[in-house]
Amino acid sequence: MQAWSLWKDGNTKDFVDSSIVDSCSLNETIRCVHIGLLCVQGSPNARPLVSSIMSFLENGDISLPPPKEPVYFAEDNHGTDGAAENIVNSKNNMSITALEGR
Repeated sequence: MQAWSLWKDGNTKDFVDSSIVDSCSLNETIRCVHIGLLCVQGSPNARPLVSSIMSFLENGDISLPPPKEPVYFAEDNHGTDGAAENIVNSKNNMSITALEGR
């Protein structure tokens, strides 16, 4: 999970793609990613309630707790392509399906 790696390494300014960095608020973007990381923490009890998430989004003055490691975090493959080597990058062998509209 790239967002977790950037957060853990203190590279939060790299959350925003350079092609859109001028058209959005860096602080707001970092806050949204921070909230997202809180929602995917490994322990369900550590994740915020939906009502808290709404408050976080509506009020930028509310301080956020530091996120803990996400539940689906997998170590970096050090440059190898996981698909080419048939490596599973999930601790629980979960697959992701891309949904498309009709």
